[in-house]
Amino acid sequence: MVKITLPDNSVREYEAGVTGLEIAKSISPRLAKEVLSISVNDETWDLTRPINTDASIKLYKWEDDEGKHAFWHSSAHLMAEALEALYPGMKFGIGPSIENGFYYDVDPGEDIVLRDADMPRIEAKMKELARQKNAYVRTEVSKADALKYFTDKDDEYKLELINELEDGTITFYKQGAFTDLCRGPHLPSTEVVKAIKVLSIAGAYWRGDETRKQLTRVYAITFPKQKMLDEYMVRLEEAQKRDHRKIGKELELFAFSQRVGQGLPLWLPKGAKLRERLENFLKKVQLQYGYQQVITPHIGNKELYVTSGHYAKYGKDSFQPITTPTEGEEFLLKPMNCPHHCEIYKVKPVSYKDLPIRMAEFGTVYRYEQSGELHGLTRVRGFTQDDAHIFCAPDQLKEEFKKVIDIILYIFKALDFKDFITQVSLRDQEDRSKYIGSDENWEKAESAIVEACQERGMETIVEYGEAAFYGPKLDFMVRDAIGRKWQLGTIQVDYNLPERFELEYMGGDGVKHRPVMIHRAPFGSMERFVAVLIEHTAGKFPLWLTPEQVVVLPISEKYNDYAKKVSNVLNNSDIRSVLDDRNEKIGRKIRDNELKRIPFLLIVGEKEAETNTVSVRKQGDGDKGTMTIEEFSEFINKEVEEQLSAIEA
Repeated sequence: MVKITLPDNSVREYEAGVTGLEIAKSISPRLAKEVLSISVNDETWDLTRPINTDASIKLYKWEDDEGKHAFWHSSAHLMAEALEALYPGMKFGIGPSIENGFYYDVDPGEDIVLRDADMPRIEAKMKELARQKNAYVRTEVSKADALKYFTDKDDEYKLELINELEDGTITFYKQGAFTDLCRGPHLPSTEVVKAIKVLSIAGAYWRGDETRKQLTRVYAITFPKQKMLDEYMVRLEEAQKRDHRKIGKELELFAFSQRVGQGLPLWLPKGAKLRERLENFLKKVQLQYGYQQVITPHIGNKELYVTSGHYAKYGKDSFQPITTPTEGEEFLLKPMNCPHHCEIYKVKPVSYKDLPIRMAEFGTVYRYEQSGELHGLTRVRGFTQDDAHIFCAPDQLKEEFKKVIDIILYIFKALDFKDFITQVSLRDQEDRSKYIGSDENWEKAESAIVEACQERGMETIVEYGEAAFYGPKLDFMVRDAIGRKWQLGTIQVDYNLPERFELEYMGGDGVKHRPVMIHRAPFGSMERFVAVLIEHTAGKFPLWLTPEQVVVLPISEKYNDYAKKVSNVLNNSDIRSVLDDRNEKIGRKIRDNELKRIPFLLIVGEKEAETNTVSVRKQGDGDKGTMTIEEFSEFINKEVEEQLSAIEA
């Protein structure tokens, strides 16, 4: 017999070899129908895998990320089976689950090109195979047998993966006529896959390496019920309407130029206004918290990044060299601001009385992203971080960390990000080789983050292996208006860079001590944050933030002078106003400017010019009546004031 401890700490006994599915059936028939995978001693398993020792378990359903992972990863194998049936001889790379669905990277060969027109055919074959209710069967195989199987199949991609694995750790999964190299876990069978949608076909370099062959990536999503797929497709359609690339173009916020270079955004006047207001908003908050603004160069000597450890950790491919006329000098485009801020700290001696020192910079950095990974403003090669570094004494660390949490929560409230997850990202418990610094410093840093979150009453999830190479961090994942998850703000604790740069302060005891460093970026980057904000609001920004608050629309050219006067008066009253004096009918002007998401439309004609008034229309709220210019100025300023007061409350 084996003792099985359930999540409520109750213990049940079963015969050795019991499976997760059998345990679920013993608890409730309904649970057995809904459960998708199981955690056995914190390792996720198939429901059909025998348990032969005492264990603590958790049963995962669709509502759990682990359940979705098993469902979508199993569906990736189903799609691979369909592709192999439709296109014999196809070779397979990897097929992971992702946040929404899954993909499989495949090599269809020289004579076959998969196109969007093939998606319905693939989808139909997947549905046909799912209805066969084939079991996913796990088999442990030796490395030699695994190599032989895929050698006989002539699949070099799987052979490459197998050669990197240790003997005794290799498993195959088979369903129907398809066998794949995989560690799992998977569903008991294809039966539960009821709704299927192949979403898109794209290109992807093998293992993300631009020097390797480009494979075909097929994206899809599946659900246990058709209703879930229908709801997802509605959300997907809404997401496409909110695409920041589309809205950014419509609102004239940003652009890209092949001549300037891929992944290097150009901020247009309206986008620059939006970004400037965001920066000023954060600068005002930072001033209240005692931050000082600094500015550092866009480049740095290679030695700077060797000292910080970034060069060794990320490799020369992540750093873009700058050609210099003098031999022996090697400069690189700045990929992060922290080494520069360490050097600012060292400019003059520091006393314990000077701490904490809080340096802030909207610093533009450059990182090489593969062209296939670039995506609007969310994945770029040049971006501006709302970066700051706090240098403090160890006994100040927790309090400073909590203050940064407060800043991020304040910003999220201001921009109506109500739904977010906080993730404590710690070291990988098994592989410590990718981190720098002593275990003692890591343990102190990790404890400080956990305790700060507890003292702020925050619910957090813990992810091992997600820490930065120099320290643990707290990441804020925001869900937008249609439920998508984005990583924005981050706070990181670092004992290591102060050591590498030999940073010191004179203590009250007359002895030199090492400060602790906190890295923080509430927005993350201006580019990514603006992209998320556009999609969250569908381009309808809060009145206090939007680049253009008012557009004045003369009914005909006869009233252009009065319209210009109205716009000037508003601009002089700190109301951001523009004039649309095109020779178009007023109905056309109204429609065009509503599409630009401008909150207020002021219509002026003969009556308004004679009475020094404006007819007011509010975006999404229709006609608000006639007001004098002064009344409207008070009206709009009051609304802005109320919005900002609500943030302060």
